[in-house]
Amino acid sequence: MSWSLTLGRLFGSEVRIHITFLILLAWIGVAAYQRGGAAAALASLAFIIAIFACVVAHEFGHAIAARRYGIKTPDITLLPIGGIARLERMPERPREEIVVALAGPAVNVVIATVLIVFLGARFDPESLASLDSPTAGFLARIATINILLVLFNLIPAFPMDGGRVLRALLALKFDRPTATRYAARAGQFLAFGFGFWGLSTGNVFLVFIAVFVYVAAASESYQVGVDDAARSVSAHEVMITRFESLGPTASLADAAEALIHTTQHEFPVVDGGGKLRGVLTQKTLIAALAQSGRETPVVDVMIRDVPLVREHAALSFAMKTMRERGAGVLGVVDHAGRFIAYITQENIAEYLMLAQAGGVDRPKPAARTEIGPF
Repeated sequence: MSWSLTLGRLFGSEVRIHITFLILLAWIGVAAYQRGGAAAALASLAFIIAIFACVVAHEFGHAIAARRYGIKTPDITLLPIGGIARLERMPERPREEIVVALAGPAVNVVIATVLIVFLGARFDPESLASLDSPTAGFLARIATINILLVLFNLIPAFPMDGGRVLRALLALKFDRPTATRYAARAGQFLAFGFGFWGLSTGNVFLVFIAVFVYVAAASESYQVGVDDAARSVSAHEVMITRFESLGPTASLADAAEALIHTTQHEFPVVDGGGKLRGVLTQKTLIAALAQSGRETPVVDVMIRDVPLVREHAALSFAMKTMRERGAGVLGVVDHAGRFIAYITQENIAEYLMLAQAGGVDRPKPAARTEIGPF
């Protein structure tokens, strides 16, 4: 998602467009121009833009429904295969997840109804067969696309909305990780079907969709499994306690020296009272050396406002905090608020992989794990 351009903000969410979507527009425009000239190119581009306007409306359906349950949607990104609404967190109650999942297709139902009932657009086998024909009725094609979006998204498999409904229904009987695993397997089975269909017909786009569906389903299953495992682990089990820190008066030259003589990629900047002032990362250090020089104070370029948790906070809470704040580093403090350690995404992943392989001692059920930061 780093290759995305921001179009603006709407209803509290940033609307982005991925660079690959612009490439898709250019490809469609050139292909249409070669077939029918400038008029055909403009008509094709208008049709694609109208489709993705419906996709954006679909994603805002999810976002607005999620807001009802106190869940924010930081951004919505347009991709060549559709849109992604990045929710701050997923609703964990089955009923809430069903409402949020169905809100997107409901928007497409409303759009199709308005086009067919009030604007006279047709939906019949002829309009379905002429989707790729610029001479066919514009409104009929848009109505047809919205109906197809509804049907496609309601397929009961991850990462489609129907897969989230399936997961919510399964969660009434199974625990959330198990329900997610079943819904993800359905998504991966669907991906194999799309892949076979695409390879059999020579449709590269179907193969691309198959790869996306498979990876997204596997990712969802993995993330839920990780979150579940992290609930029984405290930040204390994962935090990095052996590290070199920098003082507020340190320069980039001092940081460069520390980078050479350690294996660290992050350097906490700690004052004399034991308070974390910020973190200097390897990437920031190298960029600042090239732009500002060796004598630049680290406090001028470090990452400020690093989120903090207590060492006995649940690891699941620490991970949630990092996701919500978009932070790659999390500071750990003691009960007096003094900085004692830090956590990175990398060492969380390493710990969980070792735990899965039996390489670390899992905490006993009686161990104290706080659900909040303090």
